[in-house]
Amino acid sequence: MASWNSAFLLWFKNLRNIFQYRMQEVQLEVILYIIHPFYRFVGKDMMDDLRYPLKSNTVPVWAVPMYAIVLPMLIFLIVYIRRKDVYGLHHAVLGLLFSVLLTAVITDSIKNAVGRPRPDFFWRCFPDGKDAYDKWGNVICHGDISVIKEGHKSFPSGHTSWSFAGLGFLSLYLSGKIKVFDRRGHVAKLCIVFLPLLVASLVGISRVDDYWHHWQDVFAGGLLGLVVSTFCYLQFFPPPYDANGWVTYAYFRVLEESTANTTITANAGNLQNAVAAEIQIANQQQWDENGFMGMQLARDSSSRMEDIESGKS
Repeated sequence: MASWNSAFLLWFKNLRNIFQYRMQEVQLEVILYIIHPFYRFVGKDMMDDLRYPLKSNTVPVWAVPMYAIVLPMLIFLIVYIRRKDVYGLHHAVLGLLFSVLLTAVITDSIKNAVGRPRPDFFWRCFPDGKDAYDKWGNVICHGDISVIKEGHKSFPSGHTSWSFAGLGFLSLYLSGKIKVFDRRGHVAKLCIVFLPLLVASLVGISRVDDYWHHWQDVFAGGLLGLVVSTFCYLQFFPPPYDANGWVTYAYFRVLEESTANTTITANAGNLQNAVAAEIQIANQQQWDENGFMGMQLARDSSSRMEDIESGKS
């Protein structure tokens, strides 16, 4: 019980540092969103692949953190209520936040650096359908500035990378908790593990269907999210195929420390008992020696008295 209480205290003590680190990443993400992306050259002959209709998002932006962050945290909480593993809850939340925010920073950094136009860029640039170009053949956009700016952020897909970062982490977490790779052939466990990945894949497909991204953008975003989530997961948990993949590294460290402390205490007790036994033996030996000497002196005095009485002295 004391170890769990100390774990709770450690968790709440680290919340402030975690919040500060996450706020730094959030601030960086806000800066990346505000700055202008690279305005790549877009010529008239390129418009054939950029003339798709301008549609709204099937998966709105606000919904992404709901299923990529909040939903996994709820599952972490359910697992904690069932297993009472505070280390698992703490490191799962920490790893998830690392995964999603790090993926967001990398994604938006690449978006701004590449500046690839979206498939619906024509209607963002020319909302009235009347295109115009300068003497070098580059577009002269007369649409809304914010819409045009967003039109240069196609690669990679942010929806997809966020989805695979959060739901990919959840998939790894579940595969470890339910021991998918226990070599017992429970295919139903695979269905549970692949369900978050299926949802993330459908989100990526919706980005292509909405003409907000090319298929390369979705593929790169999904790969990025999976790689980052895997690295962040392995920072706190063993691989899912490991025999100890159901619990965190910290759990075993605390268990080893607890075992070591118990061993030290037991050894100290054994040493104390051994010292007490040696003292007892020494006292017994001393008593035996003193008793033997007393008996010998008594015998000597008795012999002396007999000699005196018999006239030998």
